[in-house]
Amino acid sequence: MGLTRRTFDAVIVGGGGAGLRAALELARADLKVAVLSKVFPTRSHTVAAQGGVAAALGNSEEDNWHWHMYDTVKGSDYLGDQDAIEFMCRAAPEVVYELEHFGMPFDRLSDGRIYQRPFGGHMQAYGMNPVQRACAAADRTGHAMLHTLYQANVKAHTQFFVEWMALDLIRDREGDVLGVVAMEIETGEVMIFQARATLLATGGAARIFASSTNAFINTGDGLGMVARAGVPLQDMEFFQFHPTGVYGAGVLITEGVRGEGGYLLNKNGERFMERYAPNAKDLASRDVVSRAMATEIKEGRGAGKDGDYILLKLDHLGADVINKRLPGIREISIKFANADPIKEPIPVVPTAHYMMGGIPSNYRGQVVAPRGGNPEEVVRGLHAAGECACVSVHGANRLGCNSLLDLLVFGRAAARQIIDDLRSSPQARKDLPPDAGEMTLARLARLDSQKNGERVADVSAEMRRIMQHHCGVFRFPDLLVEGVKKIKETAARAARTEIQDKSKTFNTARVEALEFDNLVETAVASLISAEARKESRGSHDRADFPKRDDANWLKHTLYYKEGHRLEYKPVHTKPLTVEPFAPKARVY
Repeated sequence: MGLTRRTFDAVIVGGGGAGLRAALELARADLKVAVLSKVFPTRSHTVAAQGGVAAALGNSEEDNWHWHMYDTVKGSDYLGDQDAIEFMCRAAPEVVYELEHFGMPFDRLSDGRIYQRPFGGHMQAYGMNPVQRACAAADRTGHAMLHTLYQANVKAHTQFFVEWMALDLIRDREGDVLGVVAMEIETGEVMIFQARATLLATGGAARIFASSTNAFINTGDGLGMVARAGVPLQDMEFFQFHPTGVYGAGVLITEGVRGEGGYLLNKNGERFMERYAPNAKDLASRDVVSRAMATEIKEGRGAGKDGDYILLKLDHLGADVINKRLPGIREISIKFANADPIKEPIPVVPTAHYMMGGIPSNYRGQVVAPRGGNPEEVVRGLHAAGECACVSVHGANRLGCNSLLDLLVFGRAAARQIIDDLRSSPQARKDLPPDAGEMTLARLARLDSQKNGERVADVSAEMRRIMQHHCGVFRFPDLLVEGVKKIKETAARAARTEIQDKSKTFNTARVEALEFDNLVETAVASLISAEARKESRGSHDRADFPKRDDANWLKHTLYYKEGHRLEYKPVHTKPLTVEPFAPKARVY
């Protein structure tokens, strides 16, 4: 084998919100924990979250967790697992107060309680009126959260491996996961991190699209690792397009702008959302608002010389509100759109933002896969939390502010499950299989020896073009079929990419090639799953099947890398303690 090995009780891949929340719980339980991160933890993509974290605190008006649960089930277009949704919404106030006690600098009401703003799809009394549920720190909530969690981990003596990239899982003959093979970016050294528990918290993969709000580090690393290890990916057809990305740049403009009272206009100055969602208007769920904007543009009512964007108006809020509640948005707008929102509207378009699918997991953070007739057999030693995990609390469409809640609740839940597992089974550590690390070394050797291959940048640009054109806000049957063919061809090209730089030290070309392996795996899973789902549900909107089909498609998609095979499993329609919410027409 020849690889250096380090041993830990738990190894966490990813230093964003989910990874840090889990690491904190584990470190406080006196476990030996390693956190691997491609970037310094406070540069993880959680830092970009702006609007808030959802919790039914009722600080400004009446609210309760059951209303939050209903909104989340409805927002998911009934594809969310109701046991996991109940678990998350009930835990929401507790994890927010916990975060406050870690030192999170939430904005405050005059009486000292946490400030909350309205957010899309969050309603009072089972869909009656928008409610103030998003706990916010101005428009930099994720930034504040990530720094708070990182500082708490430093205090708890968590061990960080910064600028390390995990490459592959290690599984033994029984299918148990025994750790990861990882590469130190600075030196190119490859090492085995052996652990009794491995938690993937690698974030999303919206970089598969040409226009994305995601950072360049969001390359679906956990998904690629899992797919190569033979575990399926779940519900990969469901990618959320955020309604308000800066036109031409894709940088996110938080839904908090609309929560504070901003609204969308077409070129005629018409507040068009009243036509599409007469009750919630601009605070309808994200898939509804994105499709409304795309429809306005498609029907010739877009603004600008090419009629290809929508206007987000907030100047009526006044300079004081904008500078106090939305200072980062003003900065982004001036820098990327050359528009000062105090004086003029911001040009925006729907932009790829969030992955509802991912690694199939339960609400305890355990990764599950079909085995021996059980559709959800636990993969021992493997856990997932945050955007890379499909629990599934978001189903076919995520509500705003439920992502920061998701990573807090399930980062903590996964850690607690790991603690229980390790304490209840203190047996000796399992031996590594004799071929541990061989797949990784073969992948690296191919990159070093490849001759006459294509440039990674060229093939990855083609992948993003295919996804944007064939699998966007609206999906058409001929484009989906053609897209599947093209993305398979692109995946074949990806296996022959070449890098010119063969050095070891800070070889970013090698890192990008390895990241592209994960991105293309995600893209193939997404397009194949989308072409196969013959209905419209949440973010997946098909021109040939415009209606939701609960009789045939109220089920989760499972995609396997081997043979590009699809299977399906039932949605959990039974909550933990309350009556289920039956599917009904989804209107706002």
